[in-house]
Order: sequence, then C-alpha cells, then structure tokens
Amino acid sequence: MAELDRDRVLALSYIPAARRSAVEALWQLDLALGNALSGGREPLISQIKLAWWRESLEKLDRQRAPAEPGLQSAETFLLPNGISGAELSAMEEGWSVLLTPDVLSEENLALYAAARGGRLFRYTARLLGESADARMESAGEAWALIDLARHSANQPDADAAVAGARERLRRLSWPSRLRPLGMLASLAARDAEIDRPRWEEQGAPRRMLRMLRHRLTGI
Repeated sequence: MAELDRDRVLALSYIPAARRSAVEALWQLDLALGNALSGGREPLISQIKLAWWRESLEKLDRQRAPAEPGLQSAETFLLPNGISGAELSAMEEGWSVLLTPDVLSEENLALYAAARGGRLFRYTARLLGESADARMESAGEAWALIDLARHSANQPDADAAVAGARERLRRLSWPSRLRPLGMLASLAARDAEIDRPRWEEQGAPRRMLRMLRHRLTGI
C-alpha cells in the first residue's frame, strides 16, 4: 500500500488503538482511489481503474474480497464496523469527476468535494463512534478541495478549489472523539488563508503545532 501523507499520519496517531486500523483502512482506500488517476494522459485507463474499484467495492456486500490489500482491509475492518461496500463504492464518484478534460466547473468541484471529502469525514466519524453533522461534512469537503488544489497542476482548478474550500469552512468546536478529523479541517483552514504562501510542506513543524493545538482545544 502507498503511504498516507504526514498530516494524516499524525492525525491517525491520535485515534484510539482499537479504532485506528479501521480508520487507516478507510483512508488508505481513499488514497487508492486517488492513485487510480495516475493514468496521466490516458484518462480511459483511469476510468477503467476507477470502474474496477467501484464494482469490486460493491461486490464486498455479497462475496469475499479478492487478493487485493485495499479490498481485504475493507472487508476486515470496515464492513464489520457498519460501512457497506456500496457506501465505500460511492466515494469513487468524487474521483471520477476529475477525469474531465475541461477546467473543473463549480458543479464538478461540488460533486468531488461531497463524494470524497464529505463521505470520508462521515464514515470516519462513524468508525470513531460518533456522527458527523452537516458542518463537519462541509469541513471534510473543504479538506478534500484543499488536497485537490495542493496536488493540481492546473492553476485555474487549484484556485477554484481553494475558493470553494473557503466557502465551506466554519469555526467549529469538535467533540473529543472527532478531533483527529478536526485536525485535518484545521489544516485545511490554514492552507486556505488568503495571505498564506502555498504550499506548506505536509508534516512541517508549524502544521504539527496547529494540529496539537486543535487536539487540546477542539477549535
């Protein structure tokens, strides 16, 4: 499996050990879906990869996982915790919209943000024994948009993604169990600041301090 970015690795370390493997499996699945876009100039290849992931995740609800680490982790850690294969497969919709050859529209970005970030935060909250309200899912959407901007080679897409993130960010007080998610949201807010040069290295000391401050205060 590919490695999570250092921001997520630190957030993961603050999740209770009993729930950490399940959350890591979910976040690794998000990473695997993103890696399916590595077809580069061959969008058809990426479409085929994403379609395979969607179908394979849907099948987990009725048959055993094949010999693929991400699917086996989902079967072992996510399905027993109440997240179905159909729910997991819905995350693919967010990634597939990025395959458009055109500049991403507001509708494209909204679909990506909700299907990837909103669902990722919703499912993570469930694994942590809580439910994410609409404002927390909106923070997940902002996190996903910032992550897109951070990795985009298309400046208009990146600028639009950051603008969309700013619209979704609200000052929240996160409950203790969900503060690992709040850590990621606090970094998205930091990256979205108008006067902040981009992009700060993930896992940088000041980012770690921001995450620790959130862990202690919830804001």
